[in-house]
Amino acid sequence: MKNKTKNLAIVCSAIFLFSTTFGCKDKETKPTEANATEVQAEPEPDFKISLAQWSLHRTFFGTENIDWKNFTKTLMESPDDLLKGKDPMEFPAIAASYGINSIELVNTFYFSKVDDMAYWTEFKKKCNEAGVSVGLIMCDALGNLGDDDPEKLLAAVEKHYKWIDIAKFLGAHSIRVNAAGEGTPEEVAKSAVNGLTALAKYAATKDINVIVENHGGHSSNGAWLSGIMKTINMDNVGTLPDFGNFCIERGPEGCAKEYDRFVGIKELMPYAKGVSAKSHEFDEDGNEIHSDFLKIMKIVKESGFKGYVGIEYEGSKLSEDEGIKATKALLEKVFAQL
Repeated sequence: MKNKTKNLAIVCSAIFLFSTTFGCKDKETKPTEANATEVQAEPEPDFKISLAQWSLHRTFFGTENIDWKNFTKTLMESPDDLLKGKDPMEFPAIAASYGINSIELVNTFYFSKVDDMAYWTEFKKKCNEAGVSVGLIMCDALGNLGDDDPEKLLAAVEKHYKWIDIAKFLGAHSIRVNAAGEGTPEEVAKSAVNGLTALAKYAATKDINVIVENHGGHSSNGAWLSGIMKTINMDNVGTLPDFGNFCIERGPEGCAKEYDRFVGIKELMPYAKGVSAKSHEFDEDGNEIHSDFLKIMKIVKESGFKGYVGIEYEGSKLSEDEGIKATKALLEKVFAQL
């Protein structure tokens, strides 16, 4: 009897130990509700898509045939006369309709609003309603930041100040500027270093970046522009590499001299604070016929850049609406292949 009792005690003890041990193991391996949520959360993608407002310039100007010859004159004298199409105030909602939540403004659509904070307060409200943020403001027609005349250079720098203030108010990270000027590459580079440095000092007080696009002339030479970045060496000065703006010299029939876009992108990416996916025409498979998006995006990825890639459609064969959709589809396809 004693032996039976002893054996029964041993069996019970074993069962207890067995259930306790495996019960603890279950508790250890079973994720808590918080951990389960953590496991299921998707990682942030390396690349997201933004929309550059210039993709819709015909929509806002209200014409297929813009009078470029008198454009600057009208912009300076009566800028609102250029706006004969959709109200640029609606740009946030338009971007949201494409499933895009970040926009890149172009200052020429808002030239008369530079001192109108009531307008920008309403614009910010429109952004919030659409669930859209402003990434950057592209600034044109404010003077050359590579001007060899010190007075004109200073005037150009100061004309950008208000747009930096607007960028800050809207929550943008950068303004895009042009490093243009007259003279030899060395002469314009020297003036551009001075102009960009002066502007960046003001921008730094607002936590805004000053970024330069390859936008024609000397700036479309990747080595030239990256050399300026090296010389300036400021945290809030960088580049906005554009897939297609590598024409150094124009002739009567278009581009007479073009810089290798793949070399240029590689040279500019170490300083990039944004990327502009320029598109014009597409083949039957949806690929851009002038730029190998996959090859370019591999260069972008290898540089370590992460962030928004902006759609900038400038073609004429597709409507602006169709061109934006085609560029978005291509970028999404390429992102999946990286």
